[in-house]
Amino acid sequence: MPILFASPKWHEYSIFLETAFNANGLDFNEITTDQKIDPDTVEFIIYSSDSSLKDFSPFKNMKAVLNLWAGVEDIIENKTLTKPLIRLVDVGMKQGMVEWCLAHVLRHHLLTDIHVKNQDGIWRSNRVPPLATEVTVGILGLGALGKAVATALSVVGFKVKGWSQTPKIIKNIESFSGGNSLPRVLESAQILILLLPLTPNTKFMINSHTLNLLPKDAIIINPGRGHLINDDDLLAAFDSGHISHATLDVFSKEPLPTTHPYWNHPKVTVTPHIAAHTRPQSSADTIAQNIVKIRRGESPVGLVNPTKFY
Repeated sequence: MPILFASPKWHEYSIFLETAFNANGLDFNEITTDQKIDPDTVEFIIYSSDSSLKDFSPFKNMKAVLNLWAGVEDIIENKTLTKPLIRLVDVGMKQGMVEWCLAHVLRHHLLTDIHVKNQDGIWRSNRVPPLATEVTVGILGLGALGKAVATALSVVGFKVKGWSQTPKIIKNIESFSGGNSLPRVLESAQILILLLPLTPNTKFMINSHTLNLLPKDAIIINPGRGHLINDDDLLAAFDSGHISHATLDVFSKEPLPTTHPYWNHPKVTVTPHIAAHTRPQSSADTIAQNIVKIRRGESPVGLVNPTKFY
């Protein structure tokens, strides 16, 4: 049965999908980009939310939708999608996230900005950073990406506390779960990393109340979802002097509008949604492997629970 590639990114993926399909014993010729195909014949849809396809109801014999991105908030509430949804859990994305988070945690921890932004002839030897063992990093979200980031930071020597909606056990990480335990992570997090999925429960989780729970001069790093943060509340926390800086990779509206106050704010670093960029080569292999798993009757990696929104 045909596999419909419903995304404008065919030119980026075709060569890597061909290699991945061949490596996994699949027929690359099964893939089509023709959205006028008889929907009853389609077995899988490889999909991104910028596709023109919005109605999944005609695809009655489809086994699953394989999302090209890790985030599924743009598709999860589509009422026409009644078949399994598979979010992308990709080794390249995970490695990229670890590298980005590690770089920016170390940048803030080592006071790098003070020296990089002030090449003015002043010898600032009085600003010596602490050791990693003296700093607590809080991570909200301990899924595949959060776990990988937490582990990498722990190896460097940081004290890492993590919070998730359900219990997680990770070596050398002090883990908490459930709403009642969230303050235990926030109150000690000198650097806070946001890696939660976007759900009705996590939308605007970082607001005036939770910001006030953080230690004074805390730093926020958000490579997760833009809507995790109430922008107005974060800007107010800068103005009050409670939060010292935020490095933000994701935003409620993307691209971030040129008039948004984040662009020129001295306490904000903006990066253009690059922390965990989807890499066609590695994600094509992940997609091919999931197709093989489903055809064998096995559970795919990244199966979305609709009630949890991830």
